[in-house]
Amino acid sequence: MRVVELGIGCLVLVGGLALAEPARALDPAAAPPADASPVEFFREGTKAYFAGDKAKAVDAYGFAADLGHPVAQWKLGRMYQDGDGVAEDDLKAFELFSEVANAHADDAPQSPQAPFVASAFVQLGNYYLNGIQDSAIEPNVARARELYTYAASYFGDADAQFQLARLYLEVDPAERDPKLAARWLKLAAKKGHHGAQALLGQMLVEGNGVKRNVVAGLMWLTVARNNAPTEDDWIRQEQEQAFSLASEKERRKATEMAEAWISNNGN
Repeated sequence: MRVVELGIGCLVLVGGLALAEPARALDPAAAPPADASPVEFFREGTKAYFAGDKAKAVDAYGFAADLGHPVAQWKLGRMYQDGDGVAEDDLKAFELFSEVANAHADDAPQSPQAPFVASAFVQLGNYYLNGIQDSAIEPNVARARELYTYAASYFGDADAQFQLARLYLEVDPAERDPKLAARWLKLAAKKGHHGAQALLGQMLVEGNGVKRNVVAGLMWLTVARNNAPTEDDWIRQEQEQAFSLASEKERRKATEMAEAWISNNGN
């Protein structure tokens, strides 16, 4: 039985998960020397990645990951998750994210690797939320909530805060708590998370479980529209609908507030 223990009182990998092969399939003859620096391998991997040599990047990241470099582990996990230069493999990604979370759960939130550690927790939460097809990783909302909550609380990660808010709004009707969701969304929105800004704005405009505030809601939707990539068309649609239903006074005030926010915060 393979079990990875996190420093937060929960288990990531559960018994019965058969990992048939290592996360990195490297040529043993090309194994790194004993005094090899994981930082050097990580730099080589990054250089190769941006040069378009994904195969070399996987090897270099793999060596760095085997030597315990958390950002290399995270990056390699994302490559397997996205099928980026390697065959897509969610179980390998899951194992790599688990390695990061297991070894670095107690790292200082201000440490250079903290954003990547927090992201690993979020990715693990996503896997537990949806499960991994044809594997022992089945949907487990409670476990996903634990992982999101840790990243949101300890690391203050905006994406974790957003995902946690969505759990309290959309996933489990028995645990629905719009006011708690709004508090998490506001924390993420203030950090520039456009999804959180848009969802918080939508809640305020509609009075969805919180006190209705059209001006504040339209302000957040306008800020979100300014920040969102073009593919997030739902944000544009929500902002335009809220704008069309608001009074002229509400529109003017919300626009002034949005412009001030963007000027002061940049996002």
